[in-house]
Amino acid sequence: MEIPSKYDPAAIEDKWYSYWMKQGYFKSTPDSRTPYTVVIPPPNVTGVLHMGHMLNNTIQDVLVRKARMQGFNACWVPGTDHASIATEAKVVRKLRDEGIKKSDLSREGFMEHAWEWTHKHGGIILEQLKKLGASCDWDRTRFTMDEKYYDSVIDCFIDLYEKGRIYRGVRMINWDPQAKTALSDEEVIYKEVQSKLYHVRYQIVGSDKFLTIATTRPETILGDSAICIHPDDERYNDIHGKRVIVPIVGREIPVILDEYVDREFGTGCLKVTPAHDVNDYELGQKHNLETIDVMNDDGTMSDLAGGYKGMDRFAVRKQIVLDLEEKGHVVKVEEYPNKVGYSERTDAVIEPRLSLQWFVDMKELSKPALENVENDTIRFFPPKYKNSYRNWMENIKDWCISRQLWWGHRIPAFYFGEGNAQYVVAKTADEALAKARDISGNQGLTMTDLRQDEDVMDTWFSSWLWPISVFDGFYKDDEVNYYYPTNDLVTAPEIMFFWVARMIIAGYEYKGTFPFKNVYYTGIVRDKQGRKMSKSLGNSPDPLDLMKQYGADGVRVGMLLTSPAGNDLPFDDKLCEQGRNFSNKIWNAFRLVNGWEVVDKPQPESAAIAVKWMDSRMSKAITEINDLFESFKLSEVLMTTYKLIWDDFCAWYLEMAKPVYGSPVDRTTYEATVRFFETGLKLLHPFMPFITEEIWQYLGDRSNPSDALVVANWPLAGEVDEMILSDFALMEEVVTGVRTIRKNNQLPQKQAITLMVRNNGDVNDHFDAVVKHLCNVEEIVAVSGKQDNAFSFLVKTSDFFVPFGDNVDLEGERDKLTKELEYYRGFLISVDKKLSNEKFVSSAPAAVVDAEKKKQADAQMKIATIEEKLSSLN
Repeated sequence: MEIPSKYDPAAIEDKWYSYWMKQGYFKSTPDSRTPYTVVIPPPNVTGVLHMGHMLNNTIQDVLVRKARMQGFNACWVPGTDHASIATEAKVVRKLRDEGIKKSDLSREGFMEHAWEWTHKHGGIILEQLKKLGASCDWDRTRFTMDEKYYDSVIDCFIDLYEKGRIYRGVRMINWDPQAKTALSDEEVIYKEVQSKLYHVRYQIVGSDKFLTIATTRPETILGDSAICIHPDDERYNDIHGKRVIVPIVGREIPVILDEYVDREFGTGCLKVTPAHDVNDYELGQKHNLETIDVMNDDGTMSDLAGGYKGMDRFAVRKQIVLDLEEKGHVVKVEEYPNKVGYSERTDAVIEPRLSLQWFVDMKELSKPALENVENDTIRFFPPKYKNSYRNWMENIKDWCISRQLWWGHRIPAFYFGEGNAQYVVAKTADEALAKARDISGNQGLTMTDLRQDEDVMDTWFSSWLWPISVFDGFYKDDEVNYYYPTNDLVTAPEIMFFWVARMIIAGYEYKGTFPFKNVYYTGIVRDKQGRKMSKSLGNSPDPLDLMKQYGADGVRVGMLLTSPAGNDLPFDDKLCEQGRNFSNKIWNAFRLVNGWEVVDKPQPESAAIAVKWMDSRMSKAITEINDLFESFKLSEVLMTTYKLIWDDFCAWYLEMAKPVYGSPVDRTTYEATVRFFETGLKLLHPFMPFITEEIWQYLGDRSNPSDALVVANWPLAGEVDEMILSDFALMEEVVTGVRTIRKNNQLPQKQAITLMVRNNGDVNDHFDAVVKHLCNVEEIVAVSGKQDNAFSFLVKTSDFFVPFGDNVDLEGERDKLTKELEYYRGFLISVDKKLSNEKFVSSAPAAVVDAEKKKQADAQMKIATIEEKLSSLN
């Protein structure tokens, strides 16, 4: 079989992925084996592959492939999320480009467009993951809007409602004016921005005096209901019980007292706008204040905003400041840095808004989820994320789950009666009608009397059921009882609260146990400047282009070389280049071994020693790798494997074991070499599945599908001979010393040499045969003293000498050593001078003085060595 001279990823990646798929290696059904289960964090259905996906899914594939080789029934469930806000925004934009407004369509008509868009663009990312080598069970692909999955979300809502855990109420919520929907607290991203702090004065009723407040949002002055001061603030004792006039609108409002006010902020006077601030709303409830909503759901001003009606909120902010200045109400304007909430999906500035919404009461639901992370029933990697998790869970708020959208799981609430004041929660309209008749006592109610809630549920309310619902766990037990709880979850820390915590909550609520045992948090992929990779910055490479250039294996290695759990990945194309170079190194090693002529002959002593050493080195590495896997230190696993293959196997073992140029290799050494190569391929396969399968298939007869590397057994560690590993380290120094002498003195490798050893008891002859083989040493001779006319080097305290031979210019060598001696003597004089300066020694930092003393000792040692060499030249 002809072996290509160069490794070409494009020629083999599709070939092997198609083969794996055809043979069904990735498929999983319940059987007698222990399951290993991973559920993919479902990407947006219309999303495309980005660098974060690459990192996350490479890690998952590494874990799944290793588990498969360990004999577990590996099941990696893929799927996509319907992503209510993001997908609806894309569909609305597409319709707008076609001249169609969402408001012109019925709900059913809009849903037809949404499904058409989803079918056209959905699932692209899953096909892209196949290029990466993701070994998912693609027959299990799920979508959060699948019929069965949809049913489970609706049934969960009904169940929690009937348990009293879901309620409907008016609360202050986060409102996205662009998407026109409520958001949960976790969907709000706070950014540090440079704002302006406006000091505005309000006239006290019946007086020519004024109170001055400070606000960053002057447009909300139109909705003010009170001015609040701290009861102990002596500056304002004389206005307790007074009223003031709201500028522009002329409305009288009370001055109220509350300890909530921060006397140090601004002027110590707080404008209270219950409809437009969470804390103001609480004050309004406490003091029975009027709620005046001056803003529409799209961020324009409402009828209650007077002359500003219909204007955008930010345009009003500019205009109202001009109007206030004109009327003499602006005292001053300051630059003011503060944090502003933005929509996680649309990046619109959030408006606090009083709204009738659906909520989940989280207090009792969340208790098991906190307890079982705290006690490490569920382990976080790295553990530092437990602190963030604890802080959020201990301060958890009720979850606003209604969204004013059409794309998603529609809330199963049906309204009836005058003004739709009454409602029932039911799975179908028929069930709702029966319930409505029972509640109302009106058997004459018909379907036309019912109106289903227009809102859908928060996307995360469907994805919190993901580990259960992908196995239809609400409706049948066979699969969920086998695969659940899953083993490992790989995800980003940014969605710890959106998704991880809520899956844990749902797991304990519906299955009575955790949904996964371990959570591996990836870092953020950043560019060389430390910026997060994003489309808007244009700093994110196309993963598919990277795979075309470097091969999927090269990119996988590049992603994982510097990405320890929880730490950001400083990405550079050079990492992928390093991965590609590693592929080439492995390929060239394979071609070397494959090119050996194999004969039946005695095994050379050097090769026998090499095999014995490599057996121990491989066994020790396997143990280290397994331990690192247990701790989810995947970058360290990869680096340990990388060094094992590149340094130990390629750079040392193959050099020790390969026959003299032009000679055949003995069968014993060849078979051992293939065995080591195969073990290395097994260890590398989770990280580099394509090249390892290609070489594996070449190395032996793998015609039986069960012999493929993808399902081969994970290697087991044998006994480790620590003595031979220690001896090898000494041999490594000896070989390096001889090679340095050859290089520095133009002694060609083909010229055989004699090596003399003055052994001071800290070296041995166990690797002598290897030294002879690697260094073309004709003879190793034990000597008792220093050798004249010889190059030398030290290993520990033992001296090694290589005689000059006839080609060495003694005068030239003497001149070279003399110049070196002069240099180091001059250097020592300068160091001695500095250390004899008492002022320097007493005033300089101890570390600096110690560094100078080390320079002194090194120079003295160098001088002694050179003087000894000079004295040996005859």
